[in-house]
Amino acid sequence: RFRHFTLQQVSRRQISSTVRRQLVNKVPDKQKLFQESNGMPVHLKGGVGDAVLYRATMGLTVLGTAYVIYELVKAALPQKKD
Repeated sequence: RFRHFTLQQVSRRQISSTVRRQLVNKVPDKQKLFQESNGMPVHLKGGVGDAVLYRATMGLTVLGTAYVIYELVKAALPQKKD
């Protein structure tokens, strides 16, 4: 069975004064990390995860480009039928 909520019940849930969990503000630490002048590109300053994502993206881009070129050449030079 579906539960039906009135607008009043939903709004009471949204505007709750209780704090469920306190979050730590990590923004100042991240700002220091990314504004540091160490010669590293900003897209790699996040650590190992950023480097892995960057390399995976570049690898997929190169492979995709090579495949598209292969398919274009294959389409432009059809094989002769005997």
